[in-house]
Order: sequence, then C-alpha cells, then structure tokens
Amino acid sequence: MSTTHDCIASDTVHNSKLLYGEETAKALANFTMSELKMPRAIIWALATVKGAAAHANLELGLLDADKAMSIQAAAKSVADGDYDEQFQVDVFQTGSGTSTNMNANEVIASLVAVQTNGEVNVHPLDDINLGQSSNDVIPTCIHLSAATLIANELLPSLSHLSNTLERKAKEHQQTIKTGRTHLMDAMPMSFGQEISAWRSQVNDIQAQLKHSLHNLCKLAIGGTAVGTGVNTHSKFGATVTHFLSENSPLVFTPADNYFHAISAQDTAVSVSGNLKTAAVSLSKISNDIRWLSSGPLNGLNEIHLPELQKGSSIMPGKVNPVIPEAVLMACTQVIGNDTTITLAGQSGNFQLNTMLPLIGYTLVQSIQLLCSCSTALADKVVKDMQVNLSMLEQKVAQNPMLATALTNLIGYDKSAEIAKKAYTENRTVLEVAKELTDLDEAELISILNPERMIGGTTI
Repeated sequence: MSTTHDCIASDTVHNSKLLYGEETAKALANFTMSELKMPRAIIWALATVKGAAAHANLELGLLDADKAMSIQAAAKSVADGDYDEQFQVDVFQTGSGTSTNMNANEVIASLVAVQTNGEVNVHPLDDINLGQSSNDVIPTCIHLSAATLIANELLPSLSHLSNTLERKAKEHQQTIKTGRTHLMDAMPMSFGQEISAWRSQVNDIQAQLKHSLHNLCKLAIGGTAVGTGVNTHSKFGATVTHFLSENSPLVFTPADNYFHAISAQDTAVSVSGNLKTAAVSLSKISNDIRWLSSGPLNGLNEIHLPELQKGSSIMPGKVNPVIPEAVLMACTQVIGNDTTITLAGQSGNFQLNTMLPLIGYTLVQSIQLLCSCSTALADKVVKDMQVNLSMLEQKVAQNPMLATALTNLIGYDKSAEIAKKAYTENRTVLEVAKELTDLDEAELISILNPERMIGGTTI
C-alpha cells in the first residue's frame, strides 16, 4: 500500500490532482464493466462515516488529536461534495465494496497532507480505516445513505404530494362524476373522493417508510470483518453511531447482531419492497390521471393537465400527459430495481453479502427517483390540473348505473331493464323510469339525485 504522499499523482481529473493511490488505480483498471459510479449519497455516507470513525478513535484514545481532527476536516470536504471526481470506481467491482472503501481512505489521506501542508501524515489503512473493515463500513453506508435520503428528501416529497392532493380533493369534494369499475361506468362519486384514494395511497407509503427507518438506523459499524469486532475497540460501534446521530434528526445505533448486519442485507431488501409499493402506487395514480385526461374528443376528457410542452413534432396542438408518463417510466425502473436488490440480497454467502455496491447504488437510485416523481406529480400535474365540469355533468346525467338506486324499490330485474333501455335509446334513467314505473316524478328525482348516492363527502 502506498504512503500518504504517494497517493498524490500529477495527472488530472477535471483539472484536479488525483488524490487516490495505487489500490484505487488498480480498481479503475480492473473494473470496467460499465460507466456507473457510486452515487453521491453513498460517497457522502462513506466520508461521514470516516469522519465519525476518526472522532470515535480520538474519544477512545486510539488516535492523536492532530490526526483525528485533520481526518475529520478532510472527510468533511469529501462529504460536502468537493472531491466527487476522485470517486470513479465502477459500481460492478468487488462485492464487499472494498475498492470504494480504499478509494475513500486514499483520498482522505491525501487531503490531510494537502490541507495541512504536509504537517500531518496519516496512513490510509492504519489511520483512516482504523477500527473498520469494508465489510462493516459499506453496509453502514447503505443504511446511512438510505435512511438519510428517506428522512430528509423522500418523506418530505411524499408529504408535499399528499398535501397537494388534499387541497385538490377539498376543492372538488362536491364535484360529482361517474365512477368506474372494470373500466366500465359504475355508481357516481365525487372527484374529491377519487383523489382522496390517491392521497390515502401516498399516506400509506409514508407510514411504511417511516417504519422502515427503525431498522435502517441500526448500523453494522463495529463488526469489522465477520461480525466479531476483531481489531477494533469494544465501544467503537456505539461511539461512531453516537457521533453520526449528533448531526442528524435520526438516532443511529449499532446493529442488534453484527453477524446478521454483515452477512445479509435483509433490511435493504425490505426497504426496497416498500419503495416498490410506492412505485406501484404512484403508477396507479399516474395512469388514472392519463386516462382521465385522455381525449380531448375521443377520450374521457374529464380533466385538463397543464400544457408543459408540445406533444408532437408532427401534429400541431397536441398535448400529452408528459409528467405522468415520465413518472411511469421511473416507477418501472424502481420496480425493476426491487428485483435486482432481491436477487442481490440472496448473495449473502456465509459471513458476507457480496453484492453490496449494487445494492447501495440501486437502493439510492430508487429513493431519489421516487422523490423526484412525487414532487413532479404535485407541482406539475395535481396543483394546476383543471376539471371539465360540463363533461362530468353530462356523463353523470346519462349514466345508466343510476338505476341502481331504484333496486330497493322495484327490484334488480326492473332496474336492469330501465338501465339497458336508457343506454340503448340514449336517454336518461329518469326519463325511462317515469315510463316503466309507477313512482312519482318528484320521488324519482329525489332517488336518482347523484348527490344522494356519493355518501359522506368528508375528505
């Protein structure tokens, strides 16, 4: 392994000196399967863990103050994104993520030399990696990045979508429309009630993800190579998680069982399942919106979406539901990511899962996609979508399913006869019911009033 000063090369990456050393260089040469790099969130988590580890080693008397404070300062620079170009190792690398861990160790060691003008000399492994193993660091980074992204970005985005849906639902809690089952006309409901179902889906997603934070906040750090904690202080894990919690709204703790935390990625698999559910829910909402806005002449044409861009390069005036379509593609990716993470989770052979970089990359991507999708749906679709009230009123008045309200008085068969005749002759149920029943017109008007059929309108 090269020394700290050997880590600094004369080559450039985006006009910056290369700060990594020979182990990273070997990884760059060995792993050329793709152009995918570890995401910013993982690099942030890795640098944050390195800073907290240095702080812990100082607290435990294992590292002197000059080294510890210099490592913390350098790690913060990396965590802040100042040196992202130094992290170019392919996602498809050694299954433990050792190359990415080495990359961080070498970059931080070089930065210490640069930032202290060579007055402090630290070793990438003896000092930066003190008390750690890639086998506990990388699982820790997966949990730390996912928990932080969910808490700080995804949950607020989902909350914003929920609130936007709530406002739109209240705006239309008395807007009567035709419900649909099997894509066929069904009983009337309010548009507010339809939107309330979407909002309830989003709220359920939030509840599931909040629950998932409990296990995500349990970290593998302190278990080192196989879970025994060899070559580290017995209080190292607890001390690192304490320092990680200091600058976070979340409370991190050592894993209940290090052997589990290092050998398996069950929590990541479970969280990915929640993200898949979120993707399915957002897909359902997006597809409903696409159908409801279809037309304008040969579709449902119940809502009008904001015109964001030209819908066609050949057909003038065409407006497409571009945001719902983009969301559907992103959600399809998330659903596929869940399969990837599920299969990767199976690769926990004996004491180590060997698909950690892939799990970390994919989990972060899913969280960030859902965050962007939620915000886009709220701000570019739901917020300014307009309801075609005249279309809703026309379709409700012609809906043969209104005859359902008569079944308690005249029976199913007679009501079906009225519904079919109204549909076949393109007449209202009221008109046909006046002919085929002995019920008073005023009573029929009251019974067939759609407002009576939608039940409680509280959203």
